[in-house]
Amino acid sequence: MIYEPNQCPIRFGLGVFGDRWSLLIIRDMMFRGVTRFQGFLDADEGISTNVLSDRLRRLETQQIISRKKDPSNGRQVIYQLTDKGKDLLPIILAIFAWAEKHDPETRVSSQLADQIRTDLFAARDDILATIKQSISQT
Repeated sequence: MIYEPNQCPIRFGLGVFGDRWSLLIIRDMMFRGVTRFQGFLDADEGISTNVLSDRLRRLETQQIISRKKDPSNGRQVIYQLTDKGKDLLPIILAIFAWAEKHDPETRVSSQLADQIRTDLFAARDDILATIKQSISQT
């Protein structure tokens, strides 16, 4: 067995960042440079203020993001990805590549998706073969 059911890495990951709003916040921080509450509200997806506040609080509690007072305007807060949050980059890139392959409406350049698949997945083939073989034997 690859993992113990009560110690499932997927369960843990979904508990930390497993809803679309959290992943979209992380995406906006990584790729759009969003650092302020209003910037997240201005994104195309239309997150509500109460949901945004909740997700930012959850991500901060999980130490995915940090917050600090804006030195130029003490009434505003600046959000930043922590090292733990930055470690999600390969996962976000894998989602990009997967969506580009399977969703005709995804707007990721095929060149970027190919590069992600080549660079990010180059070392995974042996692991995948082992897991697939294990799955087919059950």
